[in-house]
Amino acid sequence: MTKQQTRRNRPDFTDPLAQTVLNSLSAHIAILDHQGVIVETNRAWRKFAGRGEMTGDVSSVGVNYLKLCDATTGPEADDAAVVAQGIRSVIAGKEEEFLYDYPCHAPDGKHWYYLRTIRMNGVEPVHVVVSHEEITALKLTEEALRRNENELMEQKQSLEEANIALKVLLTQRENDKVELEQKVLSNVRELVFPYVEKLMNARLKPRERTLVEITHAHLNDVISPLLQRLKSAQMILTPQEIQVAALVKEGRSSKEIADILTVSVTTVNFHRKNLRKKFGLSNTRQNLRAYLMSLS
Repeated sequence: MTKQQTRRNRPDFTDPLAQTVLNSLSAHIAILDHQGVIVETNRAWRKFAGRGEMTGDVSSVGVNYLKLCDATTGPEADDAAVVAQGIRSVIAGKEEEFLYDYPCHAPDGKHWYYLRTIRMNGVEPVHVVVSHEEITALKLTEEALRRNENELMEQKQSLEEANIALKVLLTQRENDKVELEQKVLSNVRELVFPYVEKLMNARLKPRERTLVEITHAHLNDVISPLLQRLKSAQMILTPQEIQVAALVKEGRSSKEIADILTVSVTTVNFHRKNLRKKFGLSNTRQNLRAYLMSLS
């Protein structure tokens, strides 16, 4: 390349159009030569520097940006070192561009910036454009979203724990309910039914026998889990079919059921036949009592 071509490829930062374009951008822009020296800045850069963030001429022209980064100490030293290394990689042609976001907090509050470094095409010697765009609003939004996400996770965990505790309580309640039902059933069968059945087998007047039968039937209604299952299955059974089903489930024979209910064996067999039909037990080898016990 001739000296004349090199001169033609040198950037002309005094060009009014180039100055207008640079100054119209909101990002803080500095143009660096191949050694990292600032050769031009835009209005946004100078305005930022004028607020006191940088020392010396607010234009920063002539300042070696890379050396400034290398000399940075304190909490910003790590970020400055990463930026300097990234800019050097772009100048050397190892990377097409370098992107980096970093905090730059000030007395007026927290601030974050997004740095982008790219080479200027067709310019010799090498020049790079370094832009700093403020992304504080985006970062604050990200922080708010992160906090909300953490809060939602905590609420989710709390709800899951409450749900587990509720399931344990419901399980315990169900166990207590079953245990109570079993106790009631056992006590009634062992302490009440034997005496009721003795009364039913005794010589009673018609009115007294009716009262005993009603008592027996109502006790079956109260204690029989089978009855509740039949109702939940929306099976339509007559009161006497319910009595027969409960006694069949207990293992009573047709004759014993007939004596307890004071009906004929034929009547009991009729009810047993209707029960099999309503339960869909068309196969004669299917045992009615076994089926009733499976419902408990």
